[in-house]
Formats: sequence, C-alpha cells, structure tokens
Amino acid sequence: MPAMNPVTPIGQPLQQQVIAEVDRYIAWGGEHFGRNFPVVPVLFDLKGTTCGMYKLWRERRVIRFNPWIFARYYADSLATTVPHEVAHYLTDMVYGLRNIRPHGAEWKQLMAVFGADDSVRSNYSLDGIPRRTMSRHAYQCICRVHQLSAQRHGRVLRGQSLYRCRTCGEVLRPADGS
Repeated sequence: MPAMNPVTPIGQPLQQQVIAEVDRYIAWGGEHFGRNFPVVPVLFDLKGTTCGMYKLWRERRVIRFNPWIFARYYADSLATTVPHEVAHYLTDMVYGLRNIRPHGAEWKQLMAVFGADDSVRSNYSLDGIPRRTMSRHAYQCICRVHQLSAQRHGRVLRGQSLYRCRTCGEVLRPADGS
C-alpha cells in the first residue's frame, strides 16, 4: 500500500474561518448563559493526534487546533472540534474547571445546546499527518524492562516520582544502572 502524501496545514484564510466559528459559538454560549464572554485566543500549533485543546495556564485561556487534521477533515472539524473546545472554554468560565468533570454533564448539556456530537474522541485516519515522537527511557524491575516517557524519566531524575511494575510491584530503576 503506497504511503499517503503529507498533508499541508490550513492557511490563514481557513484559520480565519475557524476563528470566526469559535467566535460564533462563544456568542451562542453567551446567549444561552445570558452573559458575554471574552474572546479567547485561538492558536493553530497542535501536532500529533490531538484535533483540538482548550487550555488554561496561569490564568491565560487559549484554544489550540491541529492545522493538519483541519486540512484533512475541515468540515467535520468545524462541526465537531470547534464546538467541543468552545464548550470546554465556556464551562470553565461559568463553573470553573475544578468544579466540573471535563466531559461531564455541564459540558454535554452545552454540546446539546450547540447541536454538536458530544463524542470525546475522533476516529480519523492520520496518514500523512505529522506526529510528535516521544523519546523513551529503559527502566527495569525484576521481571522485565519498561519504557518510560521522557516526562516520567524527568520526574524520576528530579526525585518527584517513583514508578512500580504492575506485575511484580518493584520500583523501576534505570536499566543502564544509573
């Protein structure tokens, strides 16, 4: 089976259409909740298998989209990913992230108001879409070698976490003896 050609990410004109759709859903949510919501920055910087993400980091709210997945599945992404992420933003603004589950009743109710599918995951073919590769680090216990992500490896090095084998229960240690 031949490899599919790489996908080119959506450009500025389509990004502007996505941003307009985000603004439309925010206004719709404002009508539903009877209040105005601030415009949220929209970035097109996601890579990998994630279509979209709402993020709150140090009081900065942002919606991020994967421009490669939007390029391949533009119409479906507008109909599903955009309302999905806007619903996260609006439920955060109304209820607070700590007070609700990410895909809980409040979020599902807003998705119903939007008339959007409340599925949590998409089922897209990602052929030709760039993916991040995670470096892995070998750790061992008495029964086998495990591969820990770079993030978990860093936590071990900083003394923030210990990880145990689910089979034998032993604490994992670097396989190279360090």
